[in-house]
Amino acid sequence: MLIGGSRAKTILAMNNKRKPLDDVRVRSAIASAIDRKAVIEAAADGFGSPIGSFYVPGAPGYVDLTSINAFDQARARALLHQAGVPLPLELTMKLPPPPYARQGGEAIAAMLDKVGIKVKIENVEWAQWLSGVYGQKAYDLTVISHVEPLDFGNFARPNYYWGYESAKFNALWAQIRATIKPDERNKLMAEAQRLVADDAVAAYLYQPTWITVANARVKGLWKDMPVFVNDVSALSWQ
Repeated sequence: MLIGGSRAKTILAMNNKRKPLDDVRVRSAIASAIDRKAVIEAAADGFGSPIGSFYVPGAPGYVDLTSINAFDQARARALLHQAGVPLPLELTMKLPPPPYARQGGEAIAAMLDKVGIKVKIENVEWAQWLSGVYGQKAYDLTVISHVEPLDFGNFARPNYYWGYESAKFNALWAQIRATIKPDERNKLMAEAQRLVADDAVAAYLYQPTWITVANARVKGLWKDMPVFVNDVSALSWQ
């Protein structure tokens, strides 16, 4: 059995265009109210690695930013107070079908309740999620796993479903795309990770862990999964 990482990022996405989620203090409060390790237990039976930004261990230029908006209920309450948000704050959370979203969403809702945020859960099918959440941006919160390996540029996409707009990030992303040298690019990627963590665009939860069960005589299987395939031509029997 092989247990390895992936390039997937499971997040609590927030609609940055909706009040009061347009206030970074509110988004940071939501992120600080969440115990990532408890979410991993509830959503993935304990198989996963906590993340502090939209990037995962093993990816080029990764930095550990889990200390930003770390689990701290007192900080979450203080940030909500600073933002002048009357409590209880009522939000909706639309959850697609996968167990990681449904189970993880229930755990997150219970955590948010402890800091004065009352979450109404709405379970939706994939077609509803794609049209309503992703397409029409008709949501407050949602739990979703982004599985694409090279999708950090989504933060620079205009009109993307989480509604983040940052001239600073756009300029940084343009610089990253124009940089060829790996060391320089990795430094810029670290800056990008920190920026979207500081801006609390989402509550970054965990990197899913992939488990592969195979005959011990099979050689060439990937331990980590940059994409959801194996190169069959590289496999062999011992």
